[in-house]
Amino acid sequence: MKQSFANSISDKIIIIIIALIVITYFLFITVPILAVFLKIEPSQVSAQIRNAGIIEAIKLSLITSAIATVIAFVLAVPSAYFIVTRNFPGKTIIDTLMDLPIVLPPAVAGVALLYTFAPKGLLGPIFNKFGYIIPGSLIAVIIAETFVASPFLFRSAKVGFENMDRDIVNSAKMLSGSRLRVFFTVTFPLSIRAIISGAMMTWARAMGEFGATLMFAGNIAGITQTMPLAIYNFLYYDPLAGITLSVILIIISFSILIIVKLLEQKRFGAKK
Repeated sequence: MKQSFANSISDKIIIIIIALIVITYFLFITVPILAVFLKIEPSQVSAQIRNAGIIEAIKLSLITSAIATVIAFVLAVPSAYFIVTRNFPGKTIIDTLMDLPIVLPPAVAGVALLYTFAPKGLLGPIFNKFGYIIPGSLIAVIIAETFVASPFLFRSAKVGFENMDRDIVNSAKMLSGSRLRVFFTVTFPLSIRAIISGAMMTWARAMGEFGATLMFAGNIAGITQTMPLAIYNFLYYDPLAGITLSVILIIISFSILIIVKLLEQKRFGAKK
């Protein structure tokens, strides 16, 4: 009895400690986010939304992040399918390199892109011959966003392809001689939720990209100044505008994460 009582007390203490850790972590994440919302009134947000600089930054972010997501889809989904379904020498190295931008410091990503596409960089002279200077342009923003965000779609698509029902795919291959037809009618639909989740995470990451864009594309209003770059500028001379953009990005990010979690629950059959 004494041993049982001691174990019961010990379990309760452990639960209390874990609960305190969870609460501390929850507050560590949520309090700074709450602090942003407490810095501005709803009426001020509605007034700031009419700010020409904010409108331009939002429009530019939506356009560039959408294009970056489409490019990531075209590049990452086939690459993920190839990596999952093929075995070849150096596969692990290639797979790791494709994931590298996720952990690469944004400033390093910006420097890498700069030395690749700058007029005197690795590929820059080729574009110069056709009269294109990539750094400091809208194209540079899209390249930077695609570079840092596409691995999210690549990883998510890999998970989708790895977890699909192989028996269904193999049966489809036996019934149809076209590998391409099987991919579009069976493989892709089976992995669609994972791919959509990855695409949304890619879009969110592209919209929130700062470091690589600043290093590679610069911070030019109306040309390369996306929402994160505009926040950086506004906080110096118009804090309310910067806070308004921060609130908008927080809401977008939260909404995307909620949608992704709902998609993952449906994919894995989890209870809501």
